[in-house]
Amino acid sequence: MDKLDYQSGNRSERKAPFLWIVSTLVLCAVFVLASVPPVIAQDRDGGGKSADSAGQNASPQNVRRYTSIIQNVFDFIQRHYVEEVDPQLVFEGAMTGMFNALNDPYSSFLPESEMADLNDTTQGSFGGVGLYISKPVGENADGRPPYVEVASPIEDTPGWRAGINPGDFIIEIDGESTDKLTMDEVLARLRGKPGLDVKLLIRRGEKLEFPVTLTRAIIEVPTTKHAMIGDTGYLKLITFTPMTANRAKDAIAEFKSENYRSLILDLRNNYGGLLNSAVDICSLFLDGGVVVSTKSRIPAENHVFSSRGPALVSADIPIIVLINRGSASASEIVAGALKDRGRAYLVGEKSYGKGSVQQVYPIDTAGFKITTARYYTPSDVNIDKIGIPPDREVKFPDFTDADAEQLNALIKANRIAPFIEANPKADAAGIDAFARTLTRDYKLDLSLLKRLIRNEQNRTSIAPVYDLEYDVQLQEALKVLGDGSYPALMQSTKTLKALQEEASSDLPLAS
Repeated sequence: MDKLDYQSGNRSERKAPFLWIVSTLVLCAVFVLASVPPVIAQDRDGGGKSADSAGQNASPQNVRRYTSIIQNVFDFIQRHYVEEVDPQLVFEGAMTGMFNALNDPYSSFLPESEMADLNDTTQGSFGGVGLYISKPVGENADGRPPYVEVASPIEDTPGWRAGINPGDFIIEIDGESTDKLTMDEVLARLRGKPGLDVKLLIRRGEKLEFPVTLTRAIIEVPTTKHAMIGDTGYLKLITFTPMTANRAKDAIAEFKSENYRSLILDLRNNYGGLLNSAVDICSLFLDGGVVVSTKSRIPAENHVFSSRGPALVSADIPIIVLINRGSASASEIVAGALKDRGRAYLVGEKSYGKGSVQQVYPIDTAGFKITTARYYTPSDVNIDKIGIPPDREVKFPDFTDADAEQLNALIKANRIAPFIEANPKADAAGIDAFARTLTRDYKLDLSLLKRLIRNEQNRTSIAPVYDLEYDVQLQEALKVLGDGSYPALMQSTKTLKALQEEASSDLPLAS
């Protein structure tokens, strides 16, 4: 997770420190939230009792009753348990149980060690592997084991260089299955002293499994990357930090000096970040107006965040936003705002779907994070568990079960890494020639093989700002900008509210 500064309304007048966070998932590198004070942004829908039933049971009398019972049980354990008990252990167990009862993966008790991690995070250096991960609470509805899922790797980190992708599952850590581990236990095994190895078993799809050894490193998250592609400015936002908007301004100034005519904003695999940073980014493209709002159970806690324009990017500059399933939370706020406000055309895949808000509060040296609100796009919709659909869907080719078997054989044979070691600067022609030799032994699509080879090459060096030859989503974005269709496409785009209403009207009526 990551921190979210909040500087609007009367919230800043509160005496109790807290941190607003807009993010998604947990970063096993050590990015879990941030320092105090914290808001993260999920729909609190879930299992359990109805709202009316819950409201009746949450009467002041019942609250006092259960509070008294908890205190009495705590005292009873201290006095009567067969052995002397550390009160801190009982306290932490009770706190953990209370938050687990919410059945909300974004609300949890944070023991002292995790709160310390938050402080480490704000200092910007820690030992880890560079993966943002999530883990189901309890068993999956389809009966699959609750393995750890990778939301996205951070570029130029051990996890990214090893080729771990969004949607991969970590099924073992150092030989131990992750289905029985808690998120805290997973994090404890993935973080650690830089220079030490951790061994993972990765599952991709239904059949493809392969081992990966990662050497922990100091993780410093980059903020932006940018370059010109012809007369198009390409700006990739990797995360939202206090410096993201300034770095984006620098990039746009450079684009202007190069006389750019259009802009591509790449939010793929962007896990989120600071809410104020997301608002600042939107302010580069929007002249005033709503960017995002948050709605709580308590009306006084509702807030509206508006653009802090004037816009730095002229309204006559076409903008395309790239998104995929690794685009989450703060990046969804930006994508949703630019789409709903009619300022950008979205290309790629449906985003992750993280639309809840959490706050993190300290308790002495420990603390907790709890879902307190939902966030809404300018057209007043919440995208939690739904995601943002692109205006034009472009997917990378999927592989079949037969492909998975062939990939398993290729990985076990370790054919690609030695080629890159011997030819670290192989050009397109060299990669094509080697890929063709591989097709003699493995029944795999030539384009897939070339992409695997290029990925391996990128992992063993500083990643390029973009890879136009193999990035089909980027290719499509440039096609839209270059073929003159952008104005007409923008005329036909719909707000997220309109899309959700259409989807609802298409559902069959219950009989």
